Amino acid sequence: MKIGVIGGTFNPVHIGHLILAEEAREKLGLDKVILIPTAMPPHKDASGIAPAEDRLKMLKLSVKGNKFFSVSDMEIRRRGRSYTIDTLRELKRRFARDEIYFIIGSDLLKYLNEWKDLGQILEMVKFVAATRPGYPLEQIPDCIDTIPIRAVDISGFEVRECVLKGRSFRYLVPEAVFNYITKNKLYSRQFT
Repeated sequence: MKIGVIGGTFNPVHIGHLILAEEAREKLGLDKVILIPTAMPPHKDASGIAPAEDRLKMLKLSVKGNKFFSVSDMEIRRRGRSYTIDTLRELKRRFARDEIYFIIGSDLLKYLNEWKDLGQILEMVKFVAATRPGYPLEQIPDCIDTIPIRAVDISGFEVRECVLKGRSFRYLVPEAVFNYITKNKLYSRQFT
């Protein structure tokens, strides 16, 4: 089986994440895609990040009904800073006979030199970078494959800013996620 893995903060999950996952699934011929929200990202300041349980719930709501997608809470259960190498080791144990494709947006390539045990990661999985608007694919190591995805310029930061400033973010996130953010007043004390 060919399994795609997409990790991230998902703060919050938005349409861009889901388009990336769906296009990667289709273009790479993946049998399933596992989305894994991090408990605490190693390279980001934790301020402004919704609680892990909320991000997990929003991610589950966003993929409900898609038989190819699943959500794992392995990094949240692990607690503390989440490193890709630890997650991939666990996945390799669980799916020892399967081929794992680790998929990132091209915006993360600039941080590769900061990744823990990158050499081991590259040996364990097929590493794939997907294009994102504003982040051209230049100077990519030969060991990383690339796939182009539809240009959808949405970020979690943009969604959070919309909420904070009381602007509409309805079609930037799945409807269930919009409802969850609104109901739980995430990302803004003023949001109603």
